[in-house]
Amino acid sequence: MTRSRSDDRTLPNLSDFLCFAVYSANLAFGRAYKPILDELGITYTQWITIVALWDKDNQTVKGLGEKLFLESNTLTPILKRLEELGYLSRRRDPTDERQVIVSLTEAGRRLRERGGQRDLIEATGLEGEEFAAMRQAVTRMRDNLLKHAQQPQDQAAPQKRAAAR
Repeated sequence: MTRSRSDDRTLPNLSDFLCFAVYSANLAFGRAYKPILDELGITYTQWITIVALWDKDNQTVKGLGEKLFLESNTLTPILKRLEELGYLSRRRDPTDERQVIVSLTEAGRRLRERGGQRDLIEATGLEGEEFAAMRQAVTRMRDNLLKHAQQPQDQAAPQKRAAAR
């Protein structure tokens, strides 16, 4: 069965999807950061892990994973590699042996000077308040999507039925 031209006008194009705009912007950020990260010898995910530790050092693996939205099985190899590179250390929490504490080394702290000075804000083409507003809007959207995803399906169903009316 073929669709008529009038049907095509009601269907969104790829460029109409906000999720695609966010996804492709994420890829563009990765490309923009690549020269900096290549010089440092780390990946983007390793970089944001270090940045999260600059914000708050001596975090548990669980706490760090929650902050980065990464599962333990994804985060553990990242931490292992950063430890091999000498940027962080991992140790058991003496008060709770089940917990592993992640801490930056001096080399990890120095990365801030090497990579942190190369800010890509200008590359976004957004200025001052516009940049802050965009970051806030994207953060709010992410938080709302996470909240929606955590809703039990039976709670989401009445909203769908009401919207269909």
